[in-house]
Amino acid sequence: MVDRHTGLAIGGYDPVAFYTDGKPLPGSADFELQYGGAVWRFCNFGNRAAFAERPDVYMPQFGGYDPVGVARGVAVAGRPDVWLISDGRLFLFYDCHRLETFAADPDRFSSAAERKWPEILRTLSP
Repeated sequence: MVDRHTGLAIGGYDPVAFYTDGKPLPGSADFELQYGGAVWRFCNFGNRAAFAERPDVYMPQFGGYDPVGVARGVAVAGRPDVWLISDGRLFLFYDCHRLETFAADPDRFSSAAERKWPEILRTLSP
């Protein structure tokens, strides 16, 4: 998810911090990186460097959209404060109920979302 007004990905939160700090942390304008048509912010130089080297590891799945919504064929914005790392991948959710739904059967929801994602991606505005 990219804010169309600011260009910030995932609300300016540091995607690497979910892995390294175990929680969402706001990034800083001092540590920005342009990637994939978005501005990504980080807490420090090390996190920015880690992302630059392996964005595929740190970017939230499905562009930051809720995987339960994606599995159902709907693009529902995920929130950085409702998240889960499952099978080494970061997922953002609309609310705690959807996170719990996903966590009960992550393989099923991931597979369904993977199938639906290309179709949803075509409907999203650039």
